[in-house]
Amino acid sequence: MLNLVIFGAPGSGKGTQSARLIDSYGLHHISTGEVLRGEIARGTELGKLADSYISKGNLIPDELMIRILDDMLPTLLADGKGVVFDGFPRTIPQAEALEQLLLKHGTELHGVLGLEVPEPELVTRMLKRGAETGRADDNEETIKNRLNVYHAQTQPLQNYYQQKGKYLPIEGTGVVDEIFTRIATHIEKHTGQRPRK
Repeated sequence: MLNLVIFGAPGSGKGTQSARLIDSYGLHHISTGEVLRGEIARGTELGKLADSYISKGNLIPDELMIRILDDMLPTLLADGKGVVFDGFPRTIPQAEALEQLLLKHGTELHGVLGLEVPEPELVTRMLKRGAETGRADDNEETIKNRLNVYHAQTQPLQNYYQQKGKYLPIEGTGVVDEIFTRIATHIEKHTGQRPRK
């Protein structure tokens, strides 16, 4: 089993590289952003609650995210392949809760892949993505707020995982394939696991 967190600022390529990890290592994918956007699109109570935070570029409360993950994990861990967490954890309390959740389900976190991209490139990427996909949260004002929230609330996670020896810094600029090769090299060095295909 291989459980990974893919970590980085908005626009750092987490979704793109998660797709490569899923394909190459046979992992399940938990994108908290996709889960929440699905709830919002369906107009559920959870979706309405989540939207009241997300539409302003803020993070949803920890206990709400933990509840969602606790419901999803047993099914995803049942086949023993592992999971890549994309967009979670975003705060130290979420990281601590994730450790407890994985322990509860008989496993652990094996590594945190930190995609490191300069901020001007992040803004350019998100504005381009917003123009191409129509994602409402990819506009200049919300992007600035999201990056401010990221630096204030999420960046301390890097130090937290570095102290635990789980943070794997990945240069997140360049061609998608090159970035993935860097990721695979770090995973093999850190866990001994190679891509299945």
